[in-house]
Amino acid sequence: MSARPEPGDGEPDPGLNAVMSERRHLMNLAYRLLGSLADAEDAVQEACARWYALPRWQQDAIQNPGAWLAKVTSRICLDLLGSARNRRERYVGEWIPEPLPGPAQWPGVRPGGATADPADQVTLDESVSMAFLVVLESMTPAERVAFILHDVFGYPFAEVAEMTGRTPTACRQLASSARRRVRSSQAPPTPAVRQADIIRDFKRAWEDMDIGALIGLLDPGATMTVDGGGLVSAAPRPVEGGGQVARYLVDLAGRAPNLTFLERTVNGLPGLVAQQDGVTVTVFAFDVVGDKLMHIWAVRNPNKLRPWTTG
Repeated sequence: MSARPEPGDGEPDPGLNAVMSERRHLMNLAYRLLGSLADAEDAVQEACARWYALPRWQQDAIQNPGAWLAKVTSRICLDLLGSARNRRERYVGEWIPEPLPGPAQWPGVRPGGATADPADQVTLDESVSMAFLVVLESMTPAERVAFILHDVFGYPFAEVAEMTGRTPTACRQLASSARRRVRSSQAPPTPAVRQADIIRDFKRAWEDMDIGALIGLLDPGATMTVDGGGLVSAAPRPVEGGGQVARYLVDLAGRAPNLTFLERTVNGLPGLVAQQDGVTVTVFAFDVVGDKLMHIWAVRNPNKLRPWTTG
């Protein structure tokens, strides 16, 4: 009896389409779990490598390759979160999740400033906003994984338990604890169109070095966090207070007069990109509460800026 052809024997691998079709979903999952595109890519690559390492008969026995890949990816991410926490304790300065590029056009705003159809705005996934990712960093790895899998991606607790190696009851408790953290830390979202207006006013005031206008746009309790990773200059601790943040920004503008600020989508929301001689040097994400800027996150670590174009 002849042997069954293996992948590479000239017969198409039926698992290949399953893996490729799931890759986007796996990246979305891993990025939310890890807060790093580079780590997410490594996790997904490892999950795919484990799939291809299976004998053909084992692949054929897996009825739902997508579910298998999600389970393996989640377990890899859970392991990585533990080691990542140790790495971040040794990180130089403040650590901010890696900013995620999006369309150049701000959400909810068409060229020329016209508001997009409201139906287009509801597609914004708040689970990828920088404010949300920062809250996730305060959770334990188990809380984060249970919460993301169940509350964000809708996996039943029975499947979450299988993915994490815990009981459904334990996963339910972990997700509930994580949910309380999110609710206690997040204010009602400001519509993206209004956020765009406020950040555009902020950009104009910063370019003009108008400290009074900046203070007017910042909440009195505003904070600014800068992540340089020890590779470029950055504030060693968060700058706290609207007045202090405004003065810090004006000082920065005075020391780098040739910066160009571009309006870009950062983690699904209006943000800014600073370029110097056409090269992206900083990506800014914002948390707008009401009509004021509450948090500014500035990512300067060059290793976290690789996905961003320089055009």
